Amino acid sequence: MAQKVIGYIRISTDKQDLEKQRHLLLEYAQKQRLIVDEFIEIEVSSRKDATERRIEELYTKLGEGDILLVAELSRLGRDMLQVLNIINDLGTHGAKITFVRQPELSTTGSHGKLLLAIYSYFAEAEREFISMRVKQGLAAVKAKGVKLGRPKGSRNKERVLDAHRDEILKYLQRGIDLASVRKLINPELEQPISYNSYKYFVEQDSELIAAWRTQRA
Repeated sequence: MAQKVIGYIRISTDKQDLEKQRHLLLEYAQKQRLIVDEFIEIEVSSRKDATERRIEELYTKLGEGDILLVAELSRLGRDMLQVLNIINDLGTHGAKITFVRQPELSTTGSHGKLLLAIYSYFAEAEREFISMRVKQGLAAVKAKGVKLGRPKGSRNKERVLDAHRDEILKYLQRGIDLASVRKLINPELEQPISYNSYKYFVEQDSELIAAWRTQRA
């Protein structure tokens, strides 16, 4: 299968910067004798979730030996740890990343395997840190005497969000606010439900409420 090259461009508001990034990536590709198969261009804040930033789209389009061209690290995420997770996930797909303005951080060079190992280490460290904070948040909630778990007598009743519980937990642990979680989950439901319904659902689950409160801390 032929190598695929995708250029990823994210801007907040400045249309001119989009053209600058596109020119930068095309210029690099020309020097490296690469053909850019597709550009993914979005105008959205880095605080938006991965779906809105079209990061998940990269996971489906990039495979073994493919290359992602990005102007710099900050275009992928809002903070270093978030970017590390993305780099690590793309690496597991076999894709390589070139940061045109920060070539020393690219995984396309001879040091690519070493960088991926380093990125993987920090990504795993972040997951452990999140897990620790969730546990600490849960302990703090219990210490305050907050009653957690489902209401008495409701354990065997199937609730609308039960099937999406693990998905909601994943989003909360990634730092996605509950309002955005609602926007992501509602399209999967037969009928959309209110923010308060999500809030109530989270507050009845010890692990969910700990992740939510940790995020808001």
